Amino acid sequence: MEEHIIERAVLAGLCADCFQKEEQATEQTLDELETLLNTAGGVCVAKVLQNRHAPDAHSFVGEGKAEEIRSLVEHHGAGMVVFDNDLSPSQIRSLEEITGVTVLDRSALILDIFAQRAHTAEGRLQVELAQYKYLLPKLSGMGQSMSRLGGGIGTRGPGETKLETDRRHIRLRISRLEEELEQVRKLRAVERRRRQKNEIPVVALVGYTNTGKSTLLNRLTGSNIPANNRLFDTLDTTTRQLEISERLTVLLSDTVGFIAKLPHHLVDAFRATLEELACADLLIHVIDAADPEREAHIQVVDRLIAQLADPNTPIIRCYNKADLVQPEAIPIGNDVAVISARTGQGIDALFALIERELSKHRHHVIFRLPYSMGGQVEALHDKAEVLRVDYTDAGIEIEVNCDEILYGRLAQYEVK
Repeated sequence: MEEHIIERAVLAGLCADCFQKEEQATEQTLDELETLLNTAGGVCVAKVLQNRHAPDAHSFVGEGKAEEIRSLVEHHGAGMVVFDNDLSPSQIRSLEEITGVTVLDRSALILDIFAQRAHTAEGRLQVELAQYKYLLPKLSGMGQSMSRLGGGIGTRGPGETKLETDRRHIRLRISRLEEELEQVRKLRAVERRRRQKNEIPVVALVGYTNTGKSTLLNRLTGSNIPANNRLFDTLDTTTRQLEISERLTVLLSDTVGFIAKLPHHLVDAFRATLEELACADLLIHVIDAADPEREAHIQVVDRLIAQLADPNTPIIRCYNKADLVQPEAIPIGNDVAVISARTGQGIDALFALIERELSKHRHHVIFRLPYSMGGQVEALHDKAEVLRVDYTDAGIEIEVNCDEILYGRLAQYEVK
């Protein structure tokens, strides 16, 4: 069995006046980068945070700071430097020449983790597409790092195909992968239409990575999905049926965790999976109540929800790990649930909130059905809230509160 070598890395970041807020490296984002490195199988031996008005065109952090990083690499015996920012090919090449070791940026590290975590054929397709799209514009400046493809952090995925041989080959591969993922997308659309026909609402769990979404899905559905305390543990969407009450059953989907500075190639590549958000009837935004960076992480998820989901989709803010904080540390509101997926605290209240939110989009209506459709009365009793049934000369009058799907199916029989 091959022995796993833990790679030692120096982490570096630049906080520049000209950067947008989400581009900045801070002590907090460097801490998160360390967690990402640990997830990838590496260990941090030193951190460097540089402040400048603007990045240096040649060495990104400036020659003096680059030399300081080189000294740290030598002192700690590090084999790589990982930057908390995105780097250009020429900057990567310059930094590798100065430090004498592999240089990765944040996007490359995240892509490496995704390459390790993708288990299904669909997940692997999405990761491979994201990696090719990330690497293609960088090929001309990859420098010596191209010769190291084939082992270790930052080299997993399509490295074995000798990326440097032919840009045209890579573009063709990207086209094929996009075609395959388009087929996945169409298959998901068929599945969604079948679910809509069966009148089962879809509830999607979303949130920052490592907030406890898989633990919550296990708690609610009795599933046994691996739920580990590490970033990006779930890449492949899992959907389970969940009975909320006697009148309401939903399909609950777990989705990939979001993260600050998520490479746009990944968002594009995982759009087939993330389309679950666009088609969900309700989103549950799972928040780690004990996270010291909680508010910043909420903003990251809110931005991605705005980008990926239907703006009319209701959202429940679900503060998980409530057993780890004082009650007053969690805001209250009509769309807020306070739970502990680990202990089961607050789950009944969450169920009630799910039912209330899904019921808001229901129609209060009177249908007059012909007697030949008498079987629909039983269906309405099963799927809707029946308030009154009268058998008249004109047909069966039935007053109900029903959902959008049931209303659409029987709208022609509505008594105006």
